[in-house]
Amino acid sequence: MTTLTFEDFTPGHFGTFGPRHVTREEILAFAAEFDPQPMHLDEAAANASMLKGLSGSGWHLSSLAMRMLFDGFIGRTASLGSPGVNEMRWLAPLRPGDDLTLDVSVAEARISKSRPETGIVTLKSTIRNAAGVVLCEMESPMIVRRRLEAGAV
Repeated sequence: MTTLTFEDFTPGHFGTFGPRHVTREEILAFAAEFDPQPMHLDEAAANASMLKGLSGSGWHLSSLAMRMLFDGFIGRTASLGSPGVNEMRWLAPLRPGDDLTLDVSVAEARISKSRPETGIVTLKSTIRNAAGVVLCEMESPMIVRRRLEAGAV
């Protein structure tokens, strides 16, 4: 399996990943354990909420995004982790039966000043459902090992 290094992340569109189908059972299980608010667990309460129907937690959607990122490319990247998430926006509800697609772009790629054997890649990710509705946008940096070529570091 090819390992992606810092040099493989150039600014621009990086890839599209998915689809990932989301079931009602997954939404209920995640909510029961991690975000037991009524709009994530109870049909009647969800219908009466501003979401107008059962919806997955934003944290569930974020976790799905992470899994899609990992399966898409992070699992074969010389990633050293991330210092956090710069921005996360939940724009529309995650619904049972949604088929999710993740678009990833490299917003910036720069060599670390304090650790020049690594680079910092800032990723912009957008999750859409099958209808093309944007559910979530996220921007986060990832620390990636550089290719060690003679004189490169």
